[in-house]
Formats: sequence, C-alpha cells, structure tokens
Amino acid sequence: MPGVRVKENEPFEVAIRRFKRTIEKAGTLTELRARESYEKPTTERKRKKAAAVKRLHKRLRSQTLPPKLF
Repeated sequence: MPGVRVKENEPFEVAIRRFKRTIEKAGTLTELRARESYEKPTTERKRKKAAAVKRLHKRLRSQTLPPKLF
C-alpha cells in the first residue's frame, strides 16, 4: 500500500496530491475498479483483444505516411 509522509510545513493539499500521484503510479485504483465486479473470462479476453487491436491500429496510423495533398 503506497503511503506518503507529510513533511513539516507542507500544506495538506500538496500531500494529498502526492498521495494521489503515488496511488496512480502503483495502479491501485485501476486494480480496484477491475476487481469491483466479476468479469467472465470470455468477456475479459474479448476486452483485452479489442484493446490490443486498438493499440495496433493506433501504432499503424502513426507509422503510415500522410496522403499527398496536391
């Protein structure tokens, strides 16, 4: 569990911001949201495959040359 020590004379808002950043980097919130409800294995595979296809299309789109504009 990520933790943050509040430094002396540090505002509470800054400490909260640092805590949120460490939680985000650790991936705790995303894991919590994933475990909130049961996802069937077939649904999970389908979601992961769709995400992989989306990443592939995004990578291919950035690698292809733009069409000639003339």
